[in-house]
Amino acid sequence: MTVTSRPPQEGTPPWTGARDRSRDGLRNRLETHLLTHYGPAWQTAQRRRWLHRRLNSRLIDLAVLKAPPRPNPLSTKAPYTSWDSLTDRTWVGRQLPPVTKARRDLPAPERVAELFRREGEGRFCTRSSALLPAFAQWFTDGFLRGHAATGDPRRTDSPHTLDMCQLYGDREEVTACLRAFRGGRLKSRIVDGGEFPPALCEGGRIREEFRAIRPVRFEEVPEEFVDTLFAWGGERAHAHIGPMALNVLFLREHNRVAGLLAAAHPDWDDERLFQTTRNTLIVLMIRVMLEEYINHITPYHFGFVLDPVRTDRGVWHRENRATIEFSLVYRWHSLIPSAYTIAGRPVPLAHTIANGQVVLDRGLGPLFQDLSRQPAGLSGLFNTDPLLLPIEAHSVAVGRELRLAPYNDYRAYYGFPRVTDPRQISGDPRVQQALLEVYGDMDAIDLHVGLFAEEPEPGAIFGRLLERIISVDAFSEALNNPLLAPRLFGPATFSPEGWEVIRHTRGFSDLVHRNLPEDKGRYVVSLGRSAADARAAAG
Repeated sequence: MTVTSRPPQEGTPPWTGARDRSRDGLRNRLETHLLTHYGPAWQTAQRRRWLHRRLNSRLIDLAVLKAPPRPNPLSTKAPYTSWDSLTDRTWVGRQLPPVTKARRDLPAPERVAELFRREGEGRFCTRSSALLPAFAQWFTDGFLRGHAATGDPRRTDSPHTLDMCQLYGDREEVTACLRAFRGGRLKSRIVDGGEFPPALCEGGRIREEFRAIRPVRFEEVPEEFVDTLFAWGGERAHAHIGPMALNVLFLREHNRVAGLLAAAHPDWDDERLFQTTRNTLIVLMIRVMLEEYINHITPYHFGFVLDPVRTDRGVWHRENRATIEFSLVYRWHSLIPSAYTIAGRPVPLAHTIANGQVVLDRGLGPLFQDLSRQPAGLSGLFNTDPLLLPIEAHSVAVGRELRLAPYNDYRAYYGFPRVTDPRQISGDPRVQQALLEVYGDMDAIDLHVGLFAEEPEPGAIFGRLLERIISVDAFSEALNNPLLAPRLFGPATFSPEGWEVIRHTRGFSDLVHRNLPEDKGRYVVSLGRSAADARAAAG
């Protein structure tokens, strides 16, 4: 994966280094400097396997322990610790206690949402492709979930671990309706030589065989798109084309691996083939998430690897619990383009949401290349498409309903000094002025706003607090998966064939190019921007 710089869009001032770093903390600045400089030394260390493994384990520990380890004393059940709050996982976890007295002078969520409004085409990321926000949404849809029955933001249906329920479903009856019950496979259909999930609906209604699937906000899907929806385990009918393409990709990989296992083990029944294939797919996804996704969003010279035998020793190994704070971190709406360039023509964002026909018409390989060649939006304020502004307002409103502590309190929790001036958040005068006009007091800034107001360091994609929260929770969420326990992490759990698939898969490109029976061409598939694409986008 090649990462290059791209000149800023016309009218977008370049990064000037003007942000005041006096409130970053000396230790934080030193650690960042060491990890983002001395590239040749880091490359030399990584060529020595024993040293790479030691550094990998040590740096993951360092990242996760930037915050107190789980279990968190509180959940959204009550402002005190109880046995129910620790064990009833239908309540969302929380890292800081609720504020005891809500401020009455805070601006309305709708006014705050205007801080995110994109003007025109917006600003583009110099490092990342549009595949990045697509994978982030698909990945987090598996464990950052609401409570479908009540809509109560304090409750969740989350499995609190990475189990790929966005593909397989979170309940036995959903999984059953998606299985073919032959050869360990999932149901699928062939369209123009390519394999795709079955249609969820027919004649505007969910088909009887998929009645166990209960997509949220199904009633909001435009009538002309209802019959284009795919049948899968995820609850979000409103997914856009990126997460749709990823579910198609992992469906194909599931059925491909099931075929390998069936050929190698003719004595295995459908149940064993399915369960062993699912084990393989879950760990395969974790490996791609860690070794391509995490390595892309961190601006470090060091490349993290999946090495559960060493990382399992971490003192932070505790049962996972999704938190409201981690959910707010993943509201990456500014990274989503206002239009996708598909087959050389712009398609407005609204026409790519819940529209499976786009995926069928374009095909998997060409669509992944389209996403990989288009830049993601730049993370930050003033860069969210107006279509998504109601979600920004909702994010602020949920934070207040749950009485989340303000942005400055979370800086302190994660090891950063509190800011006292907007210039310590961003060097952009427009951001500084907007924060003063909307909030005035730095201690009043909502967490959701502060996370995206922070100006990234050179070479980084996100501000320092958001980056740190991702590091703490993404590593601990992924590496606490039971399939990664040393006793389980081996051929006995995944079969010798599944084990080889896991060992020899390094990224999205590997997955895509072995799952294109309809097209043997080679496609650009990357979270990062190639030099050629950056030059082309620059004009």
